[in-house]
Amino acid sequence: MAKRNLKQKNNNEEQLESKLIDLARTIRVTGGGKHLSFRAAVVVGDKRGKVGFGIGKSKDTTEAIEKAFKQAKKNMFPVVIKDETIPHKVYAKHDAAEVYLFPQRKGIGIVAGGVVRVICNFAGIKNVSSKIIGRTKNKISNALATIKALKKLKPIVTKENKEDIKNEESAQSN
Repeated sequence: MAKRNLKQKNNNEEQLESKLIDLARTIRVTGGGKHLSFRAAVVVGDKRGKVGFGIGKSKDTTEAIEKAFKQAKKNMFPVVIKDETIPHKVYAKHDAAEVYLFPQRKGIGIVAGGVVRVICNFAGIKNVSSKIIGRTKNKISNALATIKALKKLKPIVTKENKEDIKNEESAQSN
């Protein structure tokens, strides 16, 4: 897994980090012969609550990685983080991959393997544990299951923050 730090200048001068989690050579056999292409999977995050995942395909590896990076940047979404961890346990499934994410107290760190660790790190989650239950070791399926799990996270509603959450939801819907 190769790691690249790419600094992108947007309106708010955000710094994005990206990591190549999978690069595969694919061959399509046709009547005219074998056609070689590459597939790249990239995770992008700012370590402050936004993360994205993208897949790119091309005949050249660098072009496939760039396409995956652009798609991951386009697919970035905010992650609900409370006290450097997730607010509640969450489960998600994608194809044969099943992922559980559990909140942890401060000081535990990221207790996760493979792609789940990378995604949680780039999202800015510092204390979390996970379990991959599924019957696959496919990195892309595990990454998509982790992304689904992070999208399921909801903030915990208390009397103090009830109005703040309603205001944020109405601002996001507009």
